Amino acid sequence: MREFAPAKVNLTLHVIARRRDGYHEIESLVVFADVGDTVTFAPGAALSLATRGPTAAAAGASGDNLVLKAAQHLAQRVEGLRVGSFTLDKRLPVAAGLGGGSSDAAAALRLLARANRLAPDDPRVHEVARLTGADVPVCLDPRARVMRGIGEILSPPLDLPRLPAVLVNPGVAVPTRDVFAALRLGQGAVHGSGRTNEKPESFESIARGRNDLEAPAIALEPVIADMLSELRSAPKCSLARMSGSGATCFGLFESGRAAEAAARALRERHPGWWVRATTFGGRET
Repeated sequence: MREFAPAKVNLTLHVIARRRDGYHEIESLVVFADVGDTVTFAPGAALSLATRGPTAAAAGASGDNLVLKAAQHLAQRVEGLRVGSFTLDKRLPVAAGLGGGSSDAAAALRLLARANRLAPDDPRVHEVARLTGADVPVCLDPRARVMRGIGEILSPPLDLPRLPAVLVNPGVAVPTRDVFAALRLGQGAVHGSGRTNEKPESFESIARGRNDLEAPAIALEPVIADMLSELRSAPKCSLARMSGSGATCFGLFESGRAAEAAARALRERHPGWWVRATTFGGRET
């Protein structure tokens, strides 16, 4: 059994406030790319995880992986859960603002649900997604949505057009905790407003958004500003912005051909960068 774990991209990310418990309230327009990791599952007597792929080493020890944590949480809630061995083919950069670990965990939960004939809307699966990580719920059914709260409040799926894009990562890890800390919001502090349109049918409505973590991430890793400059100067790039807490940035392009050309040029100028031409999922235009 196999599941694709697509990259999660934050087209917008508005930090609303910091709660008394220390968590940050956010509002984000999320889409999913056609690049990502792959998780496979073979039923067996014991739960295990093997990690391979070009970014496997950066993913850390298997015991700390969200795939195993999600499976362990579900086994505690579903008596007699059929477990087995997972293999994670890791291709997305790690600590990159693409929700790779969360998407991997969500893919593992989908696999376990299929293997155990659990309904996609089984409340135990959704509870485990929330317990495993803030981005796991939106990755459980990877379609464009607005996410709010600390990630647990999701809009219905959105009818967005397919968006040709380029993803760029410079090979530096930017821990989410450090970026939020750089905002310097005290507990209970209000940061800004959201008002993300839940029917963002036009490019202009996306462009009016922002990523409030972009400036603090650039302060930590100035190379993010270099990537944004490169994307914005690329022919037929309509919008460039950082995804999540970084360091990955995306550029939206007028066509798939323009995105492919920009990706080739970026790879030639910066062979050490991770660069992918992709499409953010949605309806055909």
